[in-house]
Amino acid sequence: MFLSTGSEANEAAIKLAKVYTGKFEVVGLSLSWHGMTGVSGSTTYQDGRKNHGPTMPGNLVLPAPNAYRSIFRNKDGTYDWETEMDYGFSLIDVASVGSLAALIVEPVMSSGGMLVLPDGYMKSLHAHCKKRGMLLIVDEAQTAIGRCGAMFGFEAYDIVPDILSLSKTLGNGLPLSSVVTSDKIADKAHDERFLFYTTHVNDPLPCAVGAKVLDIVIRDDLVENSAKMGDLFRSELKKLQGKYEQIGDIRGRGLMTGIEIIKPETREADGELAGRLADKMLELGLSANLIAVPAFGGVFRIAPPITISKEEIMQGVSIFNKSFKEILG
Repeated sequence: MFLSTGSEANEAAIKLAKVYTGKFEVVGLSLSWHGMTGVSGSTTYQDGRKNHGPTMPGNLVLPAPNAYRSIFRNKDGTYDWETEMDYGFSLIDVASVGSLAALIVEPVMSSGGMLVLPDGYMKSLHAHCKKRGMLLIVDEAQTAIGRCGAMFGFEAYDIVPDILSLSKTLGNGLPLSSVVTSDKIADKAHDERFLFYTTHVNDPLPCAVGAKVLDIVIRDDLVENSAKMGDLFRSELKKLQGKYEQIGDIRGRGLMTGIEIIKPETREADGELAGRLADKMLELGLSANLIAVPAFGGVFRIAPPITISKEEIMQGVSIFNKSFKEILG
């Protein structure tokens, strides 16, 4: 099914899961972003939930995996995401009314601060879903078509989702989204009279553009370029981290990178410094997207075009360095 926006695709994906399972509860991760419309907005926990009345019923939340800030730690200080996940699901089991339909997740939580799911995380999620008769929906609005250094972000986790949602990267700027699932789920949904029909469903023009985008990504080896340039970018940023203690964390996959700016003495997010750095970078010719919401007051979210060259990466790093020098004195 081809639609227009990410919100629309996630609405369709969640409705499909509800029709297939005959249940209605949906689990999302805190700090997730799946859209701004009714159902998709109800599974978005990063921002935009206040001052407009109740959300859709049946929405439950699991803690987002934040290796830098989570309180769940092993004895050696490393991140214990397994215990965090098990604890989260124990709370979901308590809160659920017995109608768990699906869990929706992003491979990299871009709007939540470029949080990368730990190795093994999505496979464990899938196991928890199967145990409860839930479907796993992977929302790849921002991660698919090479952005994560693979054609699809879920490939890094050795699983195949029950339902896949695609949007932003598929149309390369044109409004195009898609919902992908198995024949088994599609056939049962058809038998149950699943319907999701909108003005531009399966519109031939954006679909033709999407097909050409895929052709170019494969023809020009852009998935490989994304992986290589992303690794280069983060390795150069690590060098800057050794110079500037205000760089608390660098995380990412492919050409999706998060840079968390902190107050070194407390490790608190330093939104004020990050804002000054962003202004200086723009003055020097680099637009570095800064997440400016209360949960993340100091994270740069960097996702350049997957066509980017080594020279452009190094130019961007140079501007980062110069901005730090000028702001910090």
